Amino acid sequence: MALDEVLITRAIIERFTEKLLANLDVEVAVVGGGVSGLVSAWRLARQGHKVAIFERKLSIGGGMWGGGMMFNEIVVQEEAKPVMDELGIRLKPIFDGYYTADAIEAVTTLGSQAVKAGAAVFNCISVEDVMVREDRVTGLVISWTAVEMAHLHVDPLVIRAKCTIDATGHDLEVVKVLLRKNQPLELFTPTGGIGGERSMWSEMGEKGTVENTKEVYPGFFVAGMAATATFGVNRMGAIFGGMLLSGLRAADLIHQRLTTEG
Repeated sequence: MALDEVLITRAIIERFTEKLLANLDVEVAVVGGGVSGLVSAWRLARQGHKVAIFERKLSIGGGMWGGGMMFNEIVVQEEAKPVMDELGIRLKPIFDGYYTADAIEAVTTLGSQAVKAGAAVFNCISVEDVMVREDRVTGLVISWTAVEMAHLHVDPLVIRAKCTIDATGHDLEVVKVLLRKNQPLELFTPTGGIGGERSMWSEMGEKGTVENTKEVYPGFFVAGMAATATFGVNRMGAIFGGMLLSGLRAADLIHQRLTTEG
């Protein structure tokens, strides 16, 4: 058959538009397609919820691609092994209670499983604001990352969501914009503000990240390194079990909320 460039173009535009229109109103909007964001989306989609991920970069996976210092192997501890097994990511035992996995296999499998479960992924999209109604986060204000990078004055569009997850990592992009644009607003943290990420301590960081994965404002949750930075927890370094377990915890908290509220 002869190939027609216009038909190829039309196919892309029609299918992307179809996907975007289907996700203007979702149950859960996940900002950040790193490990915790992908795990949350995967679990929530499997539970039957309508989930969309918005990732500002071209690629998903966050810091997992580079393993530790660009040695593309990752480490997970015993507690996170069941998650990796369920995802179908191969693990190799190395020390007592420690396992390694190929970083590329881990990222690609996690992304594939999230999409196959029903989560929609929109890359190259930045969140520049949130919608707040009656003291609750009710959605996102989005634009193309390229527009943001070029500093173009282009009006954004919106996504409505019952629950939102900030999984933007160290940068805390959505938490920061929520605070900056809605003063005097207080988060559900000890200070009412951002605690700030503390220096590396893997033991404390892994525990603290999971424990502090929670709702920080009505309808608004933090997961992964965003939870670490919001609550002032130690960073954990090149181990990913906490990221996986944080994603699961965020998903389970939101599932309970959506099931209760209907």
